[in-house]
Amino acid sequence: MKVFHHSRFGDVAALVAAKHGQRIAVCIPTLDEAATIGTIVTTIRNELMERHPLVDELLVIDSDSTDGTCEIAEQCGAQVFHSREIAPEEGTFRGKGENLWKALHATDCDLVCFIDGDIGNFDTRFVTGLVGPLLTDPDLGYVKAFYERPLTHPNGIRPTGGGRVSEILVRPLLSLFYPELTAFLQPLSGEYAARREVFRSLAFPGGYGVELAHLIDLSRCLGLEAMAQTDLAQRLHRNRSDEELGRMSFGILQVLFRRLQRDGKLHLQASLPECLQTWQFDGEALINSPLDLAEPERPPLG
Repeated sequence: MKVFHHSRFGDVAALVAAKHGQRIAVCIPTLDEAATIGTIVTTIRNELMERHPLVDELLVIDSDSTDGTCEIAEQCGAQVFHSREIAPEEGTFRGKGENLWKALHATDCDLVCFIDGDIGNFDTRFVTGLVGPLLTDPDLGYVKAFYERPLTHPNGIRPTGGGRVSEILVRPLLSLFYPELTAFLQPLSGEYAARREVFRSLAFPGGYGVELAHLIDLSRCLGLEAMAQTDLAQRLHRNRSDEELGRMSFGILQVLFRRLQRDGKLHLQASLPECLQTWQFDGEALINSPLDLAEPERPPLG
C-alpha cells in the first residue's frame, strides 16, 4: 500500500493539468452541519473551482437538516440534494452511507471524493491530498485520509484522544480478523476518493459501517496494492457523546459480522439482532429502551 503526504499534491495547477479530461466530483453528506458547511463549500468553490478548475461538481447530499445547512450550502455555491429525493423509486434509509450511495446517482464524474461536513479546520488539502494520487498514479483505485485526531472538551483541545471507536473497537477487531487492514491509520475516516467504477462496485451500508465495509470489500476486489492513504495532518470536528458512539459502534459491528461470516472467518448460528439494548435507572427501577438500529446495505451499482 502506498502512503503519501498531502504536501506532495499542493500544486493545484499541476493537478488540473493531470486531469486529462477526467471530471471530479466532491460529495458531502450532511445532517445539521450549519456551523461548518459554509466554510467547506466556499473554500472548494473559490479555490478548486473558480481559481483552479480542479473540481467539476460540488454536491451536498442532505438528510433533512433543520439548522439551515442546505440553505447555507446552496448560498455558498454547492448543488444541494435531499437524499430522499434522489432515485425515489429505490426508497430511502436514513444514514451517512445512504447519502453516499445516493450521491453516486447524482453525479457521473470519473473521480468521486467524499468528505464529511463537520470538518472544523478545512482547507484544500482535504481534496487535493485525496484526488492527487488518483490523478498521478493510474494503478491506484482508492485513496483514504489519515490525520491526527485531537479531542475537543470544555476546557480546550487535547492533542490526542479522538478516533475513539477506531482505537477501542475497530483496530482490535481488525487485528483479530483482517490484520492486513490495520495498516490504515484511520480506518473510519470519512474522507476518501476513488474512481467511479470502484465505488459503483461496492455495497453501501446505510449508516456508519460504510467505511469499514469498503476497506474489507476493497481489499478483496482491488487488493492493497491498488489502495493508498494520505496524511492530511490534522482534523478537527465536533466530538460525539458516548451514547452516539455506542450507536455508531452497533452499526459497525453488524457490518463487520456479516463480512466475517461471508469470508468464512466466523460462523453465526443465529441472525444478528438489529436492536441496541439501552437501559436507564429512574431511581426506582431499570427501564429498557431498545433502539432499532438496523444497518441495511445498498447493492453495488456497477
